[in-house]
Amino acid sequence: MSVRNDPRASTTIPRVNAESPGEGERGDATPFDDLNQLLVELVVGAKEVLGDSFCGAYLQGSFAVGDADVHSDVDFIVVTEEDVAPEQQDELQALHRTLYALPTSWAQHLEGSYIAREALRRLDPGRRPLLYLDNGATELVLDSHDNTVVVRWLLREHGVVLAGPDPRELVDPITADELRAEMHWALGLWQAWFRSTDSISRRALAVAVLSHARILHTLAMGEISSKRTAGEWALHALDPEWAPLIRWALEDRPDPWTKVHEPADPVLLSRTRQFIDHAAAWAAEH
Repeated sequence: MSVRNDPRASTTIPRVNAESPGEGERGDATPFDDLNQLLVELVVGAKEVLGDSFCGAYLQGSFAVGDADVHSDVDFIVVTEEDVAPEQQDELQALHRTLYALPTSWAQHLEGSYIAREALRRLDPGRRPLLYLDNGATELVLDSHDNTVVVRWLLREHGVVLAGPDPRELVDPITADELRAEMHWALGLWQAWFRSTDSISRRALAVAVLSHARILHTLAMGEISSKRTAGEWALHALDPEWAPLIRWALEDRPDPWTKVHEPADPVLLSRTRQFIDHAAAWAAEH
C-alpha cells in the first residue's frame, strides 16, 4: 500500500497523554504515520484509565486482513482483565472525545469495543452488549456490534497487536462451521433491516452489496476475507447477472464518507434488494 501522496500520512499529531512515547517511538502497526501516532495515544490513554485491568489492544477488520486503504475505518478491540467500572467508563468517554478532536481524519474513524478477557475467550450466544465506539462517534455506548464470531476469528487469526499478549492466547479456536452459522444469522439481520428501512445512503448500499458477497465467500471458504477480496471472488463465482452491481460496489469505494448523506440510486437499491434475496437462496443451497 503506497502512502507517499496520502495527506493522512504527513500529519504529526500532538501528544495527549502524559506518558506518551516520543516522536521516534510512535509504533508501526500500519503504513500510516499519523494513524500509528493516534493508536499509540489510544493505547497509552486506555492503559492510564484501566490500570492493572488493561490486558491488550488490537486491530481487527481491514487492517488485520491486510486490505486497508486511506478510506478504511480503524477497527480496534481493547481487552480488559475485568469489566470496565463505571468511573472508568467516564474517563474512557473523555479519552475518546480528546482523540476525536486530534488533527488527523483517522481520529474520526476509530471504531471498536472494550471487552473483558473472560467474555472474549469463547463465543457468546447471548451477544451481550459491550462498551462500543461507532465509526464517526465521540461517545461510547453499549452495543453488541463486536460481540460476534467474526470479530473473534479475525482477532485470533489476523489481529494486529498494539499492546498485550498474542490474541491466540485470548480467543479459543473457531471452526469453519461456527463461522458459517454466523453468516446465516447475519443474512437474516440484513433481510430484516432492508424490510424495515425506508431510505439508505449510497455508501450503505455499496457496503450491503459487498457484505453479502463476503457472507457468501465465507460460506464457500470457511474463513473471513476483506470485502474487496470477497467482491472480486463473487464476480467470478456468482451468476454473471450480478457482476455489474458488484463491480459498481467495488468501484464506488473512494471517498466513502462523502456518500454517507447521499441517497442511494433507486435502480441500484432495487437491484440490491434482489441481490440480497439471491444471496439468501444461494446460502440455502450451499
